Amino acid sequence: MTSPKILRSLAVGTALALASASTLMASPAHAQFGGVVYDPSNYAQNVLTAARSLEQINNQIRMLQNQANSLVNEARNLQSLPLTIVQPLQDQIRETQQLLRQAQGIAYDVREIEQAFAAQYRDIPLGASQQTMIANAESRWANSVAAFEDALKVQAGAVGNIEGSREAIGDLVGASQSAAGALQAAQAGNQLLALHARQLADLTATLAATGRAQALDAAERAAAKQQAREQLRRFLGTRPRSIPGRQN
Repeated sequence: MTSPKILRSLAVGTALALASASTLMASPAHAQFGGVVYDPSNYAQNVLTAARSLEQINNQIRMLQNQANSLVNEARNLQSLPLTIVQPLQDQIRETQQLLRQAQGIAYDVREIEQAFAAQYRDIPLGASQQTMIANAESRWANSVAAFEDALKVQAGAVGNIEGSREAIGDLVGASQSAAGALQAAQAGNQLLALHARQLADLTATLAATGRAQALDAAERAAAKQQAREQLRRFLGTRPRSIPGRQN
């Protein structure tokens, strides 16, 4: 199939040849062949007009091709990313929240903390019986042990999410590198940010659980010191006083 460029070149060459021939011919400007009048200059003009029309058509075809390519590129940019990790991330965050809600002893609630802390750590009933003091001390010790257990559970959950994070990062980076358009690349980047947010949530939960355990342990030791002083005072107050000059 002859290309438009070749046709255009042939048309222009023919027109120029005819125009040159018309100027060199010594015969009259108009010749008659079989009763038909032939005008070389008019024929050359018609050929040039046809060549210009063909050029305009070629320009219009190129414009349509450019518009079609632009539409194809826009369609690629609007394609959605087939990979999504949003639901697994939300499930992992809910699992971490569930571990935090299972906190033993003193929960992560401001009002419950105030009430329990005031009763067991701050306002210790120093006038209570020895048996009651021992029971309170055991309760505080149990809170500390349970808090460390809770912290270990949260830490184990965060560590368990590391493998899932590694796989998700590999999938998202691969999807981003092979993205067909801007929308897919942006969605891959947004999901990477969501993964980073979940990792920060795991880190926050781990720090909160560890800090809770350390705080309860410190409070338990402070309460134990206060109670020990009271018990020592009672012990010293109940000891029989020695009488000078008398051997016991």
